[in-house]
Amino acid sequence: MINIAIDGPSGAGKSSLAKRLAADLGYIYVDTGALYRAIGLCAYERGADTSVPAEVEKILPETHLELRYEDGAQKVILNSRDVSSDIRLPHVSMLASDVSKIPRVREFLLDLQRDMAKNNNVIMDGRDIGTVILPGADVKIFLTASDEGRAKRRYKELIEKGVSTTYEEVLEDMRARDLQDRSRDIAPAVPAEDAVVLDNSDIDFEGTVEAAHRIISSKIGE
Repeated sequence: MINIAIDGPSGAGKSSLAKRLAADLGYIYVDTGALYRAIGLCAYERGADTSVPAEVEKILPETHLELRYEDGAQKVILNSRDVSSDIRLPHVSMLASDVSKIPRVREFLLDLQRDMAKNNNVIMDGRDIGTVILPGADVKIFLTASDEGRAKRRYKELIEKGVSTTYEEVLEDMRARDLQDRSRDIAPAVPAEDAVVLDNSDIDFEGTVEAAHRIISSKIGE
């Protein structure tokens, strides 16, 4: 099976790029960040403090996660409930960052992610796919962009979804999460040594897709 890893900070466009590439290549798209968001949301709804590992660990035995694909779109099912929209709310971003630092949470999700890659051609995006989840991935891309550019994209996405927020709030939250993700002891969000860094600060989405296809073609010929 061919595995393609796309890592990078929040708002760089990883999900949009991975979805497009998966459609172009006929691969399965796996949004790993959605899994951490789901656990963060679950902990929050159960009154657990996501900054306290023991509180989050208590909910894991009763947390059932599933990824479903309907009409080519990934759905995140948490305890039989579709939370695909709920996990995209702004406050869930920091909850996801909190729980992603907890070793038992990462272990809890590891097998689910690796099993999908073992049995399918996948494009998986996140923050540590090329370094931890799929260190043997055939292609590794680290997608990045300027803070301001990423915040503008995320702000636009949220407004289009009807979420009430401001650009300044999105930028502040994004910078806080970037710092937390880069500095965590467990699987920090940094490029793999063999990853190709793709900075799309000055190129549009179609240009990003074309650049990614060139990288993939140079690695596996697709």
